[in-house]
This record gives sequence, structure tokens and C-alpha cells, in this order.
Amino acid sequence: MEFTHLHVHTEYSLLDGSSKIKELPARAKELGMDSLAITDHGVMYGVIDFYRACRAAGIKPIIGCEVYVAPGSRFDKEAVGQGDDRYYHLVLLAENNTGYANLMKIVSRGFTEGFYYKPRVDYEVLTKYHEGIIALSACLAGEVARDITRNNYEEAKKAADAEKLAKESLRLAQKARDEAEKKAKEAVKESVRIDEEMRKRLQELKSE
Repeated sequence: MEFTHLHVHTEYSLLDGSSKIKELPARAKELGMDSLAITDHGVMYGVIDFYRACRAAGIKPIIGCEVYVAPGSRFDKEAVGQGDDRYYHLVLLAENNTGYANLMKIVSRGFTEGFYYKPRVDYEVLTKYHEGIIALSACLAGEVARDITRNNYEEAKKAADAEKLAKESLRLAQKARDEAEKKAKEAVKESVRIDEEMRKRLQELKSE
């Protein structure tokens, strides 16, 4: 089954990632993968080492970052939210060289203009530098997911509309999840079938 991790944290995701860049590509190769992404929290410190390690292991490197998105303007440095509401997560992947250049600009803006607890960007920055960028809805800390968990479906729809640059990517990500879930169910079904056959065979052996 073909599979590629598009949301991966390394040792550069402080207090979150424990995977080592030197070990990741080799492990991906062992598991039969031909590509792998790097999406550290708010930074791109490890992308060069990651790129080189992937190339050495025969793995296609996908350069990305899980950015922090401010609930309002990146310039707002007051209490715009409490706790996790100070920012949302959004995974960005570089589709090509233009996307890589824009990703660097987005991440840099987070530090030079939007730093407040975390290096934050906003939709103004994302819209300006969206070319060549593929966006994913991230984890439960993503804006859409957070609204859904709070049963704020209308707000979730608004957030999805605000992430128009990610619209096609969201569709593809959902399709990938559906395919993975389908294959997982098929694998479980096959495992159950094999287990039943083995039980039958054991019963036959006992009766011989």
C-alpha cells in the first residue's frame, strides 16, 4: 500500500517532535515509502539537513511547515485569545521552487512581524504568498477542527472559506483519508478472514 507522511515533526519541533532527521528517511525507506514531508512547528531549521538525508536515502523530500495562524491580524499583540486560542495550526507544503520561496517568506513573516508567544502569520500573509503552496487542515489544533470539536459548524465553514488557498488540498487530504480508511478496513477484514481460517485449521488438526 502506497503511503506518504505529510505531517511530520522532527527534533526541531521543540517539546513535540522526537524523530531524528538522520533516521527518518532511512526508516521511511524500510517501510516502503518513496517520499516524506517535514512540517516542524513554525520553523524551517531542519529542511536542508532533511533534504540531504532524503536524497541520500533515495526518498523524495517534501518541504513544509506547520505554521501558527493568528485569529486576527499578526500584528495584534494583545490578549486576542486565551490558551490555544492565541493561534491555530495550518500545515503548508511547498509544491515547487516558487512554493519553497514563498514558504520561507511566510515563516519569516511569522518571526519578524507576528511573534506573540509563537511566530504567527495571518490570512493576509497566506494570501499574498500562496502561489506554489499546498495547505492541509492540520491537526485538532487547526481552526476548522477546533470549531468542529466545539460544535461551531457555521464558524468551521467560515474558517474553511477563509482557507480558500487550501480548498483543493483539503479535498485531496479528505480523499486520501477516505482511501486510507477504506484500505484499513479491507486489511482488518482480511486479517479476520485469515484468523478464522487458522482457527478452522487448528480445529481440523485437533480432530486428526
